[in-house]
Amino acid sequence: MVTFIFYTATTLTGLHFTMTTLMTVVLRCMGYIQPSNLPVLDLAKFALSANFSIVGMNVSLMWNSVGFYQIAKLSMIPVSCVFEVLFDKIGYSRDTKLSIMVVLFGVAICTVSDVSVNMKGFIAAAIAVWSTALQQYYVHYLQKKYSLSSFDLLGHTAPVQAASLIMAGPLVDYWLTGSRVDSYDYNIYSTFFIILSCLIAVGTNLSQFICIGRFTAVSFQVIGHMKTVLVLVLGFFLFGRQGMNIQVVLGMILAVVGMIWYGNASSKPGGKEKRPFSTPILKVSKGAANGLEDEDVGGKV
Repeated sequence: MVTFIFYTATTLTGLHFTMTTLMTVVLRCMGYIQPSNLPVLDLAKFALSANFSIVGMNVSLMWNSVGFYQIAKLSMIPVSCVFEVLFDKIGYSRDTKLSIMVVLFGVAICTVSDVSVNMKGFIAAAIAVWSTALQQYYVHYLQKKYSLSSFDLLGHTAPVQAASLIMAGPLVDYWLTGSRVDSYDYNIYSTFFIILSCLIAVGTNLSQFICIGRFTAVSFQVIGHMKTVLVLVLGFFLFGRQGMNIQVVLGMILAVVGMIWYGNASSKPGGKEKRPFSTPILKVSKGAANGLEDEDVGGKV
């Protein structure tokens, strides 16, 4: 985007899902995607939350400082926890909660610097956070409810997201950046990197569905912060020491320790599991119990 001045992020995301759709067609021909059913209403809910997530994140980054944008991203883990507690009745142990806090604190040290916010930026961030958490919750929920594999669910959702983003993307990008997709000066180099971006996005989309389907949205968010650490490390090796200091290094170490702790704590019995529904217990006095017992005996005789 910086090198080739290609700022139409929403349209580019539509191209990502177009390439992902082509991948699902190939997988279907190879037999990896089986015929399955996903109700139109559930598909529409998923696509709506996913598209709001994409546009909301872009708008949040444009209207807010980078520091507040990072804080908004960090808040996705608590919001995902709320969804799991409310809808799936998931309970977290003390160690699991503390490990999540350590991850959030470590990533915040790495990434949050200048923090400034305004009302419209705050609204955009709130929409982005809640829609992203809802979309990721839906990935796990739909796979579990309809017994869909990651490939199957992606085969249902990718074409809808591709079509909607390709149609709405140019208008959204023009509103956000003033850039028109049709007036961009495409050349062999920029086109190559656009295609490369689409190919990488296929792996990103597929890994998200596999990871959330296998684990949960909260686990995916915790693991996802390893990406932040890797971006900082790769930036150091590829682009020099700019932005790398002792504070960032300590934050990365703390985040990685928190991720390891989370993996260990959540895998233990009671670390993160569905709470059983409580049923009322009827207490009967010893005398009453004896009376019932005598009555049963008398009836049998």
